[in-house]
Amino acid sequence: MSFMKLKAISALLTVINFINNNKKSGQWWQSRHRTMLRGVLAKTFRLVGYTIQYGCIAHCAFEYVGGVVMCSGPSMEPTIQNSDIVFAENLSRHFYGIQRGDIVIAKSPSDPKSNICKRVIGLEGDKILTNSPSDFFKSHSYVPTGHVWLEGDNLQNSTDSRYYGPIPYGLIRGRIFFKIWPLSDFGFLRDSPNGHRFSDD
Repeated sequence: MSFMKLKAISALLTVINFINNNKKSGQWWQSRHRTMLRGVLAKTFRLVGYTIQYGCIAHCAFEYVGGVVMCSGPSMEPTIQNSDIVFAENLSRHFYGIQRGDIVIAKSPSDPKSNICKRVIGLEGDKILTNSPSDFFKSHSYVPTGHVWLEGDNLQNSTDSRYYGPIPYGLIRGRIFFKIWPLSDFGFLRDSPNGHRFSDD
């Protein structure tokens, strides 16, 4: 066998060996890549699972226990001022523990996407002085079953049950009982300045 033939065979064997090595290297890289991808996917799914789990816990806490709320508007002055931060608990509404005089957050009967903050003036069966501040003659009504009568403490600047009537109890979202901010007014909320409107015999 000539020297040239041996050289050609050696070169061919080198090429075959190179191809085999590249194949093995490629398989190793693909295997490594799949392992890394599986690890990333597993971590992602775990993170999504934890997020959903803690999201459900947070939702239940806000739905059934309560949370911090920022109030806006002048209707509850002087008890609650614009931008005051309060704590609202939701257990009372679930156990039908809402009482006359409580300040509640409720879905607006005229706009379900917004909430209102008002004081409970009457519960079902209560006789209510229903006229607006601008009315000259007094008028009365009874709160129907399953409803409450809500009014703002600032009677001159509040759109409430005097305008849209009693609202279903189911629209109540929570009861406000504690003010967090401003610190100068930190503590439990004051009684209604309009206590004379709670009943009219």
